[in-house]
Amino acid sequence: MSDREQERGAELEQRAAGEDAGREGAASELEGAAAEQAQPDPSAKSAPADRAVAGPYDLAEANTVRPYIDLGGVKILPREGLQLRLEVEEGSQRVVAVTLDYEGSTLQVQAFAAPKLSGLWHETRAQIAEQLRRQGAAVTEAEGPFGPELSVRFPAAGAGQQSRTVRFVGVDGPRWLLRGAIAGPGASDPAAADGIEELFRSVVVVRGSAPMPPRELIPLHLPPSMTAPAATVDI
Repeated sequence: MSDREQERGAELEQRAAGEDAGREGAASELEGAAAEQAQPDPSAKSAPADRAVAGPYDLAEANTVRPYIDLGGVKILPREGLQLRLEVEEGSQRVVAVTLDYEGSTLQVQAFAAPKLSGLWHETRAQIAEQLRRQGAAVTEAEGPFGPELSVRFPAAGAGQQSRTVRFVGVDGPRWLLRGAIAGPGASDPAAADGIEELFRSVVVVRGSAPMPPRELIPLHLPPSMTAPAATVDI
């Protein structure tokens, strides 16, 4: 092979290598763009498409004829077999959550103030996941009936005890975020989840018109039938 032919061959090899690198670079850029598009906007609202008609509801969307239990920031629809507890902050004695026991599972709900045009669940979900992973829990994100949610497996607390699973769900509404934590069979068995999921759907959030900073807990209070916040009441 002549020197001229060798030079020509080298030029062709360099050109081919450059084209391959260009294609790889373009593919990497496309993959990066696709990954960015797959990540939800942290400020976007997260809610089922039918939220306004199937819940969780804003007060303006709720059926006022129904006999809701008024707990301040949320209203709960009574049903047979439902037990209700209010969780109280030890120092301030402030009611900070509503816990509902139903069909063998437990649902704890909290409602928070949110901006009018943006949501909080994407950001809040990421913060919960990071915090629980640091505590040693196994955290998996999945798409559920309310949108993206977390399935968290907490390690056994001691010898002879079993690990437990909790689902963290959230829905952005008009100027509020409703957050729920589901434990018991409804957290890991889809067949047992229908009742507790429908219970979450039935919650009504009462945001009120008073200005509140985003992420502030919407105040809760005792219903007239309860005198002790930690008491369990069949409703």
